Amino acid sequence: MKALFKSVWPYKEDAMNLPVENLEAALPFYETTMGFRVVSRQDSPQKFAVLTRDDIQIGLAENRGDPTQEGCFFEVDNVETAFAEFKSNGLEKERAGAFSIETYGETSYKVFFVLAPDGLCYCLGEQQTEK
Repeated sequence: MKALFKSVWPYKEDAMNLPVENLEAALPFYETTMGFRVVSRQDSPQKFAVLTRDDIQIGLAENRGDPTQEGCFFEVDNVETAFAEFKSNGLEKERAGAFSIETYGETSYKVFFVLAPDGLCYCLGEQQTEK
């Protein structure tokens, strides 16, 4: 079973321009572990790829940015399914954080964090409803 990625919010400015040092080295993690697929690529003026999963897209670029200062929040339909999927796809224990509850404004999410090998950090979360 796979989680549905519902929306994406970048930590800084642009989910379509996330910095990576080496695009070729970065792509296998996104395709194999996170379940994205490459929909377009370019080599000039910089190496760049657009990746998609469900109804969202992100862009990875060799743009000289600092990947340790960037990433995205992905809202998913089921955070536990997303975690199980990533683990079954080979996510290493040291690359994933434990579940926690994070509140943004009036909305709470059950979340976990993933550190990609390229240094980008991702938070995956499922909106929680009050019981």
